Amino acid sequence: MSVRGIRGAITVQANDRQQIWDASVKLMNAVVEVNGIEPEEICSVMITVTQDLDAAFPAKAIRELSGWDYVPLMCSVEIPVKGSLERCIRFLVHVNTDLKQSDMRHVYLGGAEALRPDLAAGR
Repeated sequence: MSVRGIRGAITVQANDRQQIWDASVKLMNAVVEVNGIEPEEICSVMITVTQDLDAAFPAKAIRELSGWDYVPLMCSVEIPVKGSLERCIRFLVHVNTDLKQSDMRHVYLGGAEALRPDLAAGR
């Protein structure tokens, strides 16, 4: 068994607590579903937000999901590169699996599809 990384990103329309929480749950549910994983298999999740999103912690929304009580979640602020995608939430999910890294399915939703169009199309 190895630890593999799964990337995900999603954008929101506004710096609004409910939008941030809803988008975080939507993205996490998509990552889990397309990869066929359970919270118990997840080592940890690193979450970043762009500096224009400070109305809520995305981890708080994920923590409310069933089975996520003991999964380590950490929020941070993305590097503020000029011209980068705004209002974006990014995930790096570390999962225990027997699959190869090339078998991991990354999820890019909404405006975040522009970050990795090669992966957003589902390969």
